[in-house]
Amino acid sequence: MGTGWAGNEVRRSARIRATAAAWILLVLAAGCAGGKDASPTLRVERDTVGDTLVVRTVAGSVWGADASLVPEVSIGELEGDLEYLMGEVQSIAVGADGTIYVLDAQGPELRAYGPDGRFLRRLGRPGEGPGELKAPGAIAILSDQRLVVRDPGNGRIQVYGPDGAPAAAWTVVRGSFRTSGPLPVDRRDNMYIMVLRDMEADVRDWKAAFASIGPDGVPGDTLDVPDSGFEPPRLEARSANSVSVNSVPFTPAEETMLHPDGYFVHGISSDYRFTLLRPGAPLRVEKAWKPVPVEPGEKEEAELRITRNMRRIDPAWKWSGPAIPDTKRAYENLFAGRDGRIWVEVAARSVKVEDTGYDPTDPNALPDEWRERSVLDVFEDDGTYLGRVVPPEGFRTDPQPVFDGDHVWAVSSDDLGVQRVVRYRVTLPDPQG
Repeated sequence: MGTGWAGNEVRRSARIRATAAAWILLVLAAGCAGGKDASPTLRVERDTVGDTLVVRTVAGSVWGADASLVPEVSIGELEGDLEYLMGEVQSIAVGADGTIYVLDAQGPELRAYGPDGRFLRRLGRPGEGPGELKAPGAIAILSDQRLVVRDPGNGRIQVYGPDGAPAAAWTVVRGSFRTSGPLPVDRRDNMYIMVLRDMEADVRDWKAAFASIGPDGVPGDTLDVPDSGFEPPRLEARSANSVSVNSVPFTPAEETMLHPDGYFVHGISSDYRFTLLRPGAPLRVEKAWKPVPVEPGEKEEAELRITRNMRRIDPAWKWSGPAIPDTKRAYENLFAGRDGRIWVEVAARSVKVEDTGYDPTDPNALPDEWRERSVLDVFEDDGTYLGRVVPPEGFRTDPQPVFDGDHVWAVSSDDLGVQRVVRYRVTLPDPQG
């Protein structure tokens, strides 16, 4: 499931009927980052299937060229003042005034930085008292600039005012919300925490839902993730007391996220398509794509890692499930920007790099590793394909970046493992060269 969330696609076949609508060729002239016009090669087909509008990009993009991410502000150092040393960044959030909040799992510690990257303050401290945190999971910003923290160790949502002072603590009693995923917030300041409907069920049968909490801390509706019945290829190892379930690397997966307008965006990555499940007016976005091959060495490495992981549960475990495919799924993750744009982390070719930390005495270490560089497609929430963004080396999509218009805030790691929180600007190449 995308960004750490499980999800299932809504079956609409019972009410989808064939239509005689002809495919329509469109040439769009929409604006984009940098004010460029649409590429004259952009070709889009539209259709209506039942109550669902289908928008398919056949070729081209609005931007007409790949965009890059240019760093504007970087927070994090190899050595120096403790305020600028990042241990393990777990979540980031950005206020309307540009204030950058960083949750570092080492400590844990929550810090605020100005738009220029200057350290401002620490918020909270480890503990169980007012304003204190115990195993915090994710952070988010409300429209009035209050900072909210999912704090499962204390069974609550911790709230801080714009000045960093503790403002409230809202108890969460539904199921379990210990997850590595983000803390979604919609345009009405409703927060959504992932919970499990049936924790007593076998791990393979867990069903996720999102419990909403209003900006005043009052619990709201619980939204079940879309249910499609999709069963991803899985591998399983069991012992007397433990079970480990792993997906088969590179096989299709189910991706579900919450849009800022409060509805789900969902897709199954066997093909390049996903659906914005807008109430009464679903929109399915499709795009032509070419499958990306899984390199032989990449497949071998993935199989080795899975085998080692499974043998921690069952020392005699052998690969008996579905084989690793020869091509990758269409995309890896779906993300929603604060402005409503959809960002799709697409599959890309991997390259083999030397593991600088390789320890030949470690039986679980590998001398080389395969790395897949992040590549992102960007769509407006009406299905218009803006184009592709190619981030620089070290750019990470975990923890989830903050996307907003032509800016992206994300974690970056260098070859030494040093983490930084970087504000990037989406930049198109100069047409004048």
